[in-house]
Amino acid sequence: MKILVCVKRVPAPGARINITDDGQQVDTAFLGFTVSPHEECAVEAAVQLVEQHGGEVTVLTLGPAEAEEQLRTAVSVGAAKAVLVPIDGQDWDPQRTASAIASVVNELESANGSFDLILFGNESADSCGYQVGVRAALKLARPMVNGAKGIEIDGASAKIRRESDAGQDIYVLPMPAAVGVKEGINLPRYPTMKGRLASKKVDISRSETTASVGGLKMIQLQRPPERASNTQILGTGPEAASAIVDLLEELGVFK
Repeated sequence: MKILVCVKRVPAPGARINITDDGQQVDTAFLGFTVSPHEECAVEAAVQLVEQHGGEVTVLTLGPAEAEEQLRTAVSVGAAKAVLVPIDGQDWDPQRTASAIASVVNELESANGSFDLILFGNESADSCGYQVGVRAALKLARPMVNGAKGIEIDGASAKIRRESDAGQDIYVLPMPAAVGVKEGINLPRYPTMKGRLASKKVDISRSETTASVGGLKMIQLQRPPERASNTQILGTGPEAASAIVDLLEELGVFK
């Protein structure tokens, strides 16, 4: 089977995010970057499915030239091909991004045949918009389920498991289909040295595309107010024991 995974280059989780003076972009001067966590799980899900059923995984990203690093990381854990859709400047809006992805997917499928599954992250770690995957699937006229915590292949169908307040929802999608993968569906593997070396030899193809600006527009980025926390030292050594007991009683641990 053939699986395409769409990933996004995002600031490393836990990093301090600074905003440029004009409020239009994230200041990347001192930031490290990685693949969005939901999409890391999507890559792992795709690799596992191919290991079970045969086929190959292609990974695609829309971003700056530096995003090649994230594509090679995906190749190092099992993807066979990588495609970069290069853009300059700040991220495109969700409609424009989805249109560009759909256009590139159509080009790839015209040349190499249809993808059985297209996997997206449930949402990106930076904007958390929940939109690109759904919009791209709509443009490609493919059924989609977001929030997937399990994917099984049964003949020409994909069985998708999603958690809900009532327990679990099960969806059966005829392939070709699209799925939004949620973090926790699996534990992504670490790249091996052999995989990293092999990823450096893979030719990352570039697919230039244009798309019209969508109706959504980013006005300004704002940092949330910082929350300060105070640490109180109750004591050191054995003399701190009574203070700890008093605190536990105050918190209701001891009754």
